[in-house]
Amino acid sequence: MTQLKNIFTAWAAGALLLACEGTPERLDASHELAYCHTQVCRSLDELRQAEGGQIDYNMMPRNVLKGEKQWNCRRADSPEEWCNGFWPGILWCDYEATGDEAIRQEAERFTQQLEYLSRRPAFDHDLGFLIYCSYGNGLRLTGREDYRQVILATADTLATLYRPQVGTILSWPRNVSVFGGHNTIMDNMINLEMLMWASRNGGSRQLAEIAISHADKTMKYHFRPDFTSYHVAVYDTLTGDFLRGCTHQGLADHTMWARGQAWAIYGFTTMYRFTRFERYLEFVQQVADVYLQRLPDDGVPYWDFDDPQIPTAPRDASAAAVVASALLELADYVPANKGQQYVEAARKMLTSLSSKAYQSRKANPSFLLHSTGHLPAGSEIDASIVYADYYYIEALLRLQRVERGEALYPEYDEVK
Repeated sequence: MTQLKNIFTAWAAGALLLACEGTPERLDASHELAYCHTQVCRSLDELRQAEGGQIDYNMMPRNVLKGEKQWNCRRADSPEEWCNGFWPGILWCDYEATGDEAIRQEAERFTQQLEYLSRRPAFDHDLGFLIYCSYGNGLRLTGREDYRQVILATADTLATLYRPQVGTILSWPRNVSVFGGHNTIMDNMINLEMLMWASRNGGSRQLAEIAISHADKTMKYHFRPDFTSYHVAVYDTLTGDFLRGCTHQGLADHTMWARGQAWAIYGFTTMYRFTRFERYLEFVQQVADVYLQRLPDDGVPYWDFDDPQIPTAPRDASAAAVVASALLELADYVPANKGQQYVEAARKMLTSLSSKAYQSRKANPSFLLHSTGHLPAGSEIDASIVYADYYYIEALLRLQRVERGEALYPEYDEVK
C-alpha cells in the first residue's frame, strides 16, 4: 500500500510539471471506463437484436474481423473454445466500474453458461481463462458460494493435466503426437492463478505445489538466455527431459512472439503475488524489461518482435493490454523508482490503446482494434478480439486504483 502511494506521489508531481510545460493531458481512466461501458451496452443491444429481442446466453462474443461491424460469437457449450470466459469477465469488470445492476445480471447469465466445465474432464489447459476470468471475477464482486465451489471443482479438473514426471501441466493433450512429446505453452502461466487461489481457499495444498512446479520448470526451460520466450516447450513424456523450444503462433522458433512474452510477464507476476518467492520477482523483471526495451514508440508491439516486415507488420493490441495490466501489479512489488517506470510504461500503453488509432469507437462494438490472434494460421489478423478487451478494462480498473494509492491485492501483503 505504501509502495503504491509513493509511486503515485512521484507520478502526480511529474504530471503537474508536464502540464505546466504544455504536454497534453494524461489518460483519464474513468473516462475510458465510461467508454467501455458504452461499448458493453452497445454490444448487449446488438446481441439482443440479433436474436429477435432475446439474448442467446450460450453465444459468447469472440471477435470482430477486419472490415466487419458485429461480434462473431462462439458456443459456450463448446469446451474447445478457449475464449468464452472473457466476455463474462468483461461484464463483471464493467459492473465493478459502474455498479450497474443490469450489467451484473447479464454477467451472471453469461457466467452460468460455463458451469458445466466444472463437471467434465479437462479438454485442455484453458480452464483458468474460462473459469477464473468469469467465475473468479464474479466471486470477487459478489461473494457467491456457488461460484467458489465451481472454481474449486475446476481447479481440481485442471490439476488432472499435470504430469509429475515432467513437472508441468500438459497444455494440449490432443497435440502430443503433433509436437512429439508433452507440450507446455506459455499461455498456461495464466491458468496457474486459479490453482494458487484454490489452494488458499478450500482446495488442496497440492494445487499450489503443481502451480509452483509448473512455474519453476517454465522458468528453467521456456526462455532463451536473453529472457525472450518460446511459445511451446516440448518434453519427453516418459523421462520428463526437455526436448526443445518452438513456436506455434509466433513467426519462428527463435523469435519473440509478443503475446507469448506478455503471458509470461503476467503469469510470473501473479505467481509472485501468491508466493512472494524472490526468484519469480527477479525473473519477471528481466522478462518484462526485454519486452519494454524492444517496443515501438507508442508502446503497442508488432505481433512478433522479429517480423522482418516491421514497420508494416500487424500490431497486437491484446499483448499491450495484457502487459499494461501486469505492469500495474508488478509496480507494487519492486523498488519505488522502478515501480514508477512500470506504471509510466503501462500508462503509455493504455494512452495509445485509448486513442483513435486503437479504440474501435463507432467502427464496431468492441473496445479495441488491431489485435492479432494466430497469424501463421491466417486467423484473426488485425482484428478486434475479446481477450484484448478483457485485459484492457482490467488494466484501466487497476490504473484507477493505483492512482488512488490503493493496493491491488492487499489480502496478499502478508504472504510468506
